[in-house]
Amino acid sequence: MCTVLGIEKCSFPMEQVVESLARTRSRGPDDERIYQAGEGLLGFQRLTIMGLSEKGMQPFKLGNSMVVCNGEIYGFRPVKTELIARGYRFESNSDCEVLLPLYKEYGTDMFRMLDAEFAMVLYDGDKDQFVAARDPIGIRPLYYFIQKDGSYIFGSEPKNLISLADGQILPFPPGCYYADGKITRYCDISAAGPSTGSDPEAAAQNIKKLLVRAVAKRMDSDTPVGFLLSGGLDSSLVCSIAARLTDKPIRTYAIGMDVNPIDLKYARETAEYLGADHTEVIMTKDEVLSSLRDIIKLLGTFDITTIRASIGMYLCCKYIHEHSDIRVILTGEVSDELFGYKYTDFAPSPEEFQKEAAKRVRELNCYDVLRADRCISVNSLEARVPFGDLDFVHYVMSLDPSIKMNIYHKGKYLLRHAFEQGGWLPESILMREKAAFSDAVGHSMVDDLKAYAETMYTDEEFEKRRQMYDWCRPFTKESLLYREIFEEFYPGQAKMIPAFWMPNPTWPGCKVDDPSARVLANYGTSGI
Repeated sequence: MCTVLGIEKCSFPMEQVVESLARTRSRGPDDERIYQAGEGLLGFQRLTIMGLSEKGMQPFKLGNSMVVCNGEIYGFRPVKTELIARGYRFESNSDCEVLLPLYKEYGTDMFRMLDAEFAMVLYDGDKDQFVAARDPIGIRPLYYFIQKDGSYIFGSEPKNLISLADGQILPFPPGCYYADGKITRYCDISAAGPSTGSDPEAAAQNIKKLLVRAVAKRMDSDTPVGFLLSGGLDSSLVCSIAARLTDKPIRTYAIGMDVNPIDLKYARETAEYLGADHTEVIMTKDEVLSSLRDIIKLLGTFDITTIRASIGMYLCCKYIHEHSDIRVILTGEVSDELFGYKYTDFAPSPEEFQKEAAKRVRELNCYDVLRADRCISVNSLEARVPFGDLDFVHYVMSLDPSIKMNIYHKGKYLLRHAFEQGGWLPESILMREKAAFSDAVGHSMVDDLKAYAETMYTDEEFEKRRQMYDWCRPFTKESLLYREIFEEFYPGQAKMIPAFWMPNPTWPGCKVDDPSARVLANYGTSGI
């Protein structure tokens, strides 16, 4: 990961800007620069992944213009070849160096042309204006604040902006760009395009082809690549595909509690089947509770399920950072939003299933993708998300929702069926029921968190203190604890999160008081 900072009109002392950038140094520990850009500034912190030489350091410049980008531009080499044919010259092997020539050629139309995960801030020196943009899913983070004079400040994380903003910080909407003083949508990835059919067999074949291609793209790195392996379907498929794309063992990592770590045995089974170089990380109750404040600070959220699921991911990535040379991590996020959760088994119709999927995809940047970015980047690693590949998401969202629903007595059937032939995974893994990651690291972790929160407030204190919050009012002692810690680090910034992540309460069987799938009637053997 890297950090980008853009201040359209800067009236802050330079030491204040330097301090705001320093808050995310773990995102880009290798180098740091701040440049004047018109009346404003561009700042960048680099985590070296592609183009390892000094010449790959940003901002990149072309004429009077500059750009800083936290991103991976997939397929940049043929783009670069085409731009060279048009007369452009390049100094580095960085994928992001193609951005200014593309902007010169196509202006803001270039954003819809990119096959990329990105958040960028660009200074157009010819027009003396700032341009900012974010990828359609929001895999790379970007936040903004509007100053009193109407000018914008952009940063990779709220931490960059909290000392500069005197009002509401907001996530920059995915699939949008800022130019000419306004934010414009260039892509709605959650909207279903023209139907690609309702034949499950054809769908499964295409799902397999597109996911294999998505993983292959994301293994292109000038630094070592590793894999988070939970033993669930999604991360196991990513690892299985990657293992076939390389001639040496992939490096996989799994984490679990020291008490009943459900996922570890399945991750171990998968790793052995794939011949992976596998590492198990064990965490304890004391580590969970002692890391809670740090995790809420690094996340910038009070959401219950995001915080629970972040604890294992953060501690696993911390281990990877401290014990390996890996810099790129492939993960299994985004699959649930496309193919369904346990609770979407209760969807009352295909139309409702599709509507729920679209909502979850639109909000990914506030929940699972936010979790993956922060837990990985705070440990100076880069996250890549094959299930978030734009071609893959477009295709799955355009499938007839009637074949994506659980009409097969097996959740995510299309995805499972796509890899049923060819020995991609053991049957026990491919057809394993879904277990929520925060539960599957060991049921004791969530129980420990709930029990700890119970000790913090009497019933009377809980009722009184939760009333202090109008936006996303806490509804359990655990949610109140998280909210109060959040407010210490991000006072008054709760609207960065749209709502608590919960199953759709309007559906039968989904009006529950906890986000864990464990409370659903259909959880069954998922946690075994």
